[in-house]
Amino acid sequence: MKKLFIYATIVLTGLTSCNDFLDKAPLDAFTNTSAYWSNTSNLDNQCNTFYNNYSGYGNGSGGGWFYFKTLSDDQVDYQSTVWTYTSVVATSTNWSAPFTEIRRANYIIEGLQTSTLDDAVKANYEGLARLNRAWQYFQLVRMYGDVQWITTVVDPADKDVVYGPRTDRDVVMDNVLEDLNYATTTITGTNKQRFTADMALAMKADITLYEGTYCKYRNANDNAGKAADNTRAEKYLRECVSACEALMAKGYSLNPSYQGNYNSVSLASNPEMIFYKPYSQNTFMHSTIDYTINTSGTSGMTKNAFDSYLFLDGKPKATTTMDTDDAAVKDANGKYSIENVLAVRDKRLAVTLDPVLCFKGSAYSRAGVAAFTSTTGYGIAKYDNTTELSVSDRNSINKQYTDCPLYWLSVVYLNFAEAKAELGTLTQADLDKSINRLQARAGLPDMTTQPEADPANNMGVSNLIWEIRRCRRCELMCDNWTRYWDLIRWHKLDLLDSSKNPTIYLGANMKNVENPEIDINADGYMIGSNTLNQPRTYEAKHYFYPIPTTQLTLNPNMQQNPNWK
Repeated sequence: MKKLFIYATIVLTGLTSCNDFLDKAPLDAFTNTSAYWSNTSNLDNQCNTFYNNYSGYGNGSGGGWFYFKTLSDDQVDYQSTVWTYTSVVATSTNWSAPFTEIRRANYIIEGLQTSTLDDAVKANYEGLARLNRAWQYFQLVRMYGDVQWITTVVDPADKDVVYGPRTDRDVVMDNVLEDLNYATTTITGTNKQRFTADMALAMKADITLYEGTYCKYRNANDNAGKAADNTRAEKYLRECVSACEALMAKGYSLNPSYQGNYNSVSLASNPEMIFYKPYSQNTFMHSTIDYTINTSGTSGMTKNAFDSYLFLDGKPKATTTMDTDDAAVKDANGKYSIENVLAVRDKRLAVTLDPVLCFKGSAYSRAGVAAFTSTTGYGIAKYDNTTELSVSDRNSINKQYTDCPLYWLSVVYLNFAEAKAELGTLTQADLDKSINRLQARAGLPDMTTQPEADPANNMGVSNLIWEIRRCRRCELMCDNWTRYWDLIRWHKLDLLDSSKNPTIYLGANMKNVENPEIDINADGYMIGSNTLNQPRTYEAKHYFYPIPTTQLTLNPNMQQNPNWK
């Protein structure tokens, strides 16, 4: 399949305003005509701009969503380990950028009302606009909670809208669901590099799982007065199951290679892909691999994450009869190897990490690149392609061209099993057609509906839900900031408190390391570099980002999120 390069190529200009949902409006006298909206090339140009918002592995030297978003218990960032926000800010693109895209979507929807195109054609383009409006509002809601729901291209003179109060987040999410349902029934086309109805279903599955579990586990004290709502939770979880079932009936199948989903120069023939971002050598490239081998330091996996991987007998560290010694041993090259440790664990772990530890005083070179170190000793290898990309291309900024998965079948399986488990309707047959296919690829025994208890279960959920969450964590390790938002929706953000959960700042077992130049605790585990002076303390306010003060000044009807001052 020919790769389409429509990302990061279009910039629209127009009015600007100090109110974020008025900024960068794609309006001018030429485009505000029936003739303009009756031309499919113009509509394509407008809708293609939305692809810029799916950053994947990044555009050029800029970082993408994968690997870099390290605020979780999975990785220790080599730059900063504290919260995204520790104080209120004046401005933030996390707030402003989505409103720019929402205005663009509303502009397209309004313009189509004057179009003379066939109804089905117009419905396709409206579906594209509503899909992306839904996506942007979802980003805003999960970051900020209540936000203004806007369905028109706002006139700056309309002060009731410009300076109106925030809309209840539940109302916004109900509107998001309406937009998604419309998109799943109107978008045409089957190209996996483009928006499709299947991609809309996959997005719906992600968003409805988030909303269903968020509403089930939230409490009023930490969520701006919003208590748990089981009726609402069940509604959204059923919507998630429905979307997943529709996709599971479409003929997608698992890629035999787990790593192949992340390090392929082409995902075109990958049977698992629903939507992916294409890259190409010398045409459109990224820097993700280079960041995993950064000579200035890389973000390493935590001991907490490492311990979440099952042993090949299907049991966790606390109950397995296999060898649990995770200490690195010196190899023939004088490096500290964990190959024997990886050999008895979930096969995903061995392709996610380097087989040799890398730390200050013992840097490691992966397949010829410049030697690098990790914050925890564990290097992240799953995104690298050591056979098809040259050493120079792998070791340089803006030279990698592996395609990036955005929506794929593994995640659909995970969403399906979790939603059904939360509803209390998960059967063995459901597990066998979802999670257990992932288990098999990982070399693990099948999961049952009554797994044994794991003493590490610190989430207050059933053994079954704990195991499904474990599978999700291991399958999506270091991906797309998934873990952070999972902890938000499960109402478990307190697990990111480094004093209460110290293993999130620990790394590899270094008890056999001679004369280490790193900090090691009493049990021999590396203390994550860059963490000693950056304790991360949980506060309930972190369930929401702070509203930028500029917006509060402009709009007296807008209130700050709880506990932010």
